[in-house]
Amino acid sequence: MSLKQKFIGSLVGEGVGDSLGAGVEGFPHFFEVREPGARYTDDTHMMIGIAESLIKNKGFNGDDMAKTFIKHYEAEPWRGYGPGPPRIFALIKKGVSWDEAALKIYPGGSFGNGSAMRIAPVGIFYYNDQERLKDISYKSSKITHSHELGMEGAALQAMAVALAVGSEPPKLNRYEFLEKLNNFTSFDIYKKKLESIEILLEKKEERDRIIKDLGNDVLVFNSVPTAIYSFLANSDFKDAVTYAVGLGGDTDTIGAMTGAIAGAYYGIDAIPQEWKNKLENYEYIEKLAESLWKIKSM
Repeated sequence: MSLKQKFIGSLVGEGVGDSLGAGVEGFPHFFEVREPGARYTDDTHMMIGIAESLIKNKGFNGDDMAKTFIKHYEAEPWRGYGPGPPRIFALIKKGVSWDEAALKIYPGGSFGNGSAMRIAPVGIFYYNDQERLKDISYKSSKITHSHELGMEGAALQAMAVALAVGSEPPKLNRYEFLEKLNNFTSFDIYKKKLESIEILLEKKEERDRIIKDLGNDVLVFNSVPTAIYSFLANSDFKDAVTYAVGLGGDTDTIGAMTGAIAGAYYGIDAIPQEWKNKLENYEYIEKLAESLWKIKSM
């Protein structure tokens, strides 16, 4: 499979997983998910912003990325943004530095999943440079989520996407995948969750146990591991994202993160055509992924 197919698969997979989850957020879990909703949320909206900024600068530029987020938010504030980003954006517009504004709103920083949900472009763009991937994940996260667990969660999600890009179906060794993620992170809370994933994969536990051990809420350490599990516990793109969304909770974000990993592994052709046809701004998202691939291929 080509790298181009994987890049496109990851960003489109994020959008599909997001819109799939957005249509059922708040429903009781363990229901059958049939098709994506009509629109994606702030998850994909901000993911698009990261991709645009990486393409424009051929790499990371914090000031530009923050301004891109602000531009998108002001154009479409109804995408489902939480209360924090608009307040952070207002401070940046007043002249506060992009890497300092979030701390003024959340002293100590936020460890929600808002930076992990959008990180897929960093995961694919730096898929073969683990050190740069972590550095850029942290910097990108710091615009809105500056707690070390928030930044690390975004980096772990980006690393999962990167490992998926570098793996070729159907040869994935799930335990080597988890071992690489475990070696990547130095935080006990993530290491313990990754260890739980391995145990849960072996025992094939019921979904209520998955939620109990891994979580399904907006905290990054209760959602990134769940997305990783959803990818590893299933054998194709559709099953992975429908499983993730079926766990309930923060369905759009866990669906988006699972879709980004699964899309990076299985590639764009593995995503159901009817889902791609329904995805809002599909052609533009595809174009962004192709542009990232072209820069990477230079």
